[in-house]
Formats: sequence, C-alpha cells, structure tokens
Amino acid sequence: MTNIAIAIHGGAGTILKAEMPAEKEQQYRQVLEKSLNAGYEILRSGGSALEAVEISVIYLEDSPLFNAGKGSVFNHAGHHQMDAAIMCGKTLEAGAVAGVQQVKNPISLANQIRLHSDHVLLMGEGALAFARERGMNLEDDNYFYDAYRYQQWKEAQKTNKAFLDHSKSNNQDHKFGTVGAVALDADGNLAAATSTGGLTNKRYNRIGDSPLIGAGTYANNNTCAVSCTGDGEFFIRAVAAYDVSCLMEYKGLSLQEASNIVVQDKLVKIKGEGGLIAIDAAGNIALPFNSEGMYRALQRNDEPTYIGIYRE
Repeated sequence: MTNIAIAIHGGAGTILKAEMPAEKEQQYRQVLEKSLNAGYEILRSGGSALEAVEISVIYLEDSPLFNAGKGSVFNHAGHHQMDAAIMCGKTLEAGAVAGVQQVKNPISLANQIRLHSDHVLLMGEGALAFARERGMNLEDDNYFYDAYRYQQWKEAQKTNKAFLDHSKSNNQDHKFGTVGAVALDADGNLAAATSTGGLTNKRYNRIGDSPLIGAGTYANNNTCAVSCTGDGEFFIRAVAAYDVSCLMEYKGLSLQEASNIVVQDKLVKIKGEGGLIAIDAAGNIALPFNSEGMYRALQRNDEPTYIGIYRE
C-alpha cells in the first residue's frame, strides 16, 4: 500500500489535565479530529500533501479555540496581526504572510503567494493588498473578537509585556495557539503549513517563527516536513525546522532522532519552550515537545487515529 500520513498541532505549552475542564477538553479533541479528518480525506482520495495541510489548518484557523485565524490574540493596539506559511517538499516552493489583518484564512493567503507571486513572504498592508487582488475572504474585527482573548489582552496590558497565548508568565492559563500540519501524499510528496496570531499584546509589528521558512516551517522531500509551535524567538534563533532536516541530511539521523535533538536538547539549552510535528518520506511521524503539553493528532494509512493533549 502507498503510504499516506498527516499530523497536526494546535500549539504547545502549559497544558495541564488538572486545569482543563472535561467539556473544554472535548471541544479541543473534536476540532483536532475534524481538522485531521479533513486533511486525511484529501490524501485518501489522491489529493496532494499541499492541499491536505492547507485544509487541515483552515479548520483550525476557523476555530476560536486556537491562536490562529478566528482565534487570534490581540496585539498591543487591540488588533489582530496574523502570520502563516506553507511549503512544498517536492519543489521547495513556499509562500508566507506576516502581520496581516482582516484575512479570514491566512494559510490560504500564504498559498496564494506561493502560487501567484514571485515572492515568498509578504507582510502588512502589502499582503492585504495582494489578498484583495486574489479575491481572498476578508472579515472585519468583529469576526476575530473572542471574549477570552480580549481578557488575556487586558491582563497583559497591565504588565506592558507580550505573552505567548497560554504561558504562566502572567499568572494566567496562557499558552497554546499556533497551529500547523505536515503531510505525505500518495505520490511521495511532503508539505508543511503553520499559522498563528502571534503574541498577546505584541508591539512594533513583531513577527515570530511561523512565517519564516526554516525557523517555524520547512518541507523537503529528501528529508522531512516540519511545523513548529512555542516561543518563537527561540525557534528563530535555533532555525529549528531546518535543523531537523539538516540533522537527517548531513548526519543521517532518523526523523525521531533529529526531532528529539532539536526539541529536547538544542532548544532546551537556550531555554526555548515548545514542540514540533514532523513527517518523513516513509510516513514516519515525530511529535516531540518540551512543554507540559501539545495539542496534536495524526493519521497514517488505515491505522487508528491518535489524538493527544498532555504529556504521556
């Protein structure tokens, strides 16, 4: 049987079962399952890895539970600035967007940039202008408003600091958020996609690792596809996604070995918290994280679906 596989994440951080109401946990699991199933159905019907990761991320962007798309956090000015990237493992083509507002599904805009521009990364007003040219779905601020995100922002403003969506830094239940997907299709091609609303109360048009090819997102058929989540500044410094690929290509490590070195060793040494999802051309999947938990799910061939939240 030809291998097909997909893995998704909804962010990593301080996710403790003791602090998670059963009803809320069920909501997370349901959205993760719907996202995973949407991507897997595309793969099972012969669709591409690129199509699969885009649709899976769209499902996560459309849920207010995750810090991407509809659930994006507020920046210092009370707006939503979103980042996303998508990459093709076969051609190394990539599209990315940073600091964009109003776009309903930033991952789809990133893919339009990949397909219909001569560039990899567009940002801000320019990215929004491109979105309008491409006829992308736009929404006003009311669409992105969420009472819980708003309260996070108000609390963060008291400290004048920026926070990961669900860190304990400001004594709140804050830190999950960034979403992503990686996939292997029946043709043996890999793809990766990542989307985020960034940091709560962020200033100065801060951009994290998610839209940066090689930092938060990377795909190469010769090695792997990777989507990262966590403390973006550290993933940028570690060039985390590309480092997994490099360890496989230059040292001959397995996907699991390379992923573990990056997440459990290299990032830990520089105090970088978070995790990643990765897949290789054989359909092997790695889901390492050094935080208390990571929203994650995977489906491979006809094997049982796996959905996880906490450290196991």
